[in-house]
Amino acid sequence: MNFFKFFILSITVFGVTGAAIHKFYASTTRIEYVPQEQSVQIITEIFTDDIQQALSERNLRDVHLDSKKQTQEDILLLQDYVFKKLTIFVNGTKQSYDYIGLQYDLDRVKLYLEITNVSSFEQVEIENKILFDTFEDQQNIIHVKTPESRRSLVLDKENPKGLLKF
Repeated sequence: MNFFKFFILSITVFGVTGAAIHKFYASTTRIEYVPQEQSVQIITEIFTDDIQQALSERNLRDVHLDSKKQTQEDILLLQDYVFKKLTIFVNGTKQSYDYIGLQYDLDRVKLYLEITNVSSFEQVEIENKILFDTFEDQQNIIHVKTPESRRSLVLDKENPKGLLKF
């Protein structure tokens, strides 16, 4: 029985240690077309510590998010970064989006964006390069929802762009 306990303990310690060695780098973007409002609503979730690291490296200074040290300039750097790294084409036309706000949720920051005046939604092309310049194995998961269907994409550094047709 002692050998069995030792074996289980060894596997547990190895599993916890292994998890600490390799971190999973991912962001999630949810895109929903709301035809009655003629809008595309976007929520992008990024791990706060990952985006802080990227912004700090990019701007050669410490950037603080979700802390008492956070400044308005830090928030503007975050907005600017996401606007440069996330590009959306609806029906073949590049879209600009409005920044609605942000919210911190545990260890993530959620950015709320919206594209207005979208009367139809036949296809969407997404280019999401968030954190590709900081983390080699970063993946950006995209979920798109319309009233009729749901589709998903996983984008990475080698394939930062994807197209979905509805």
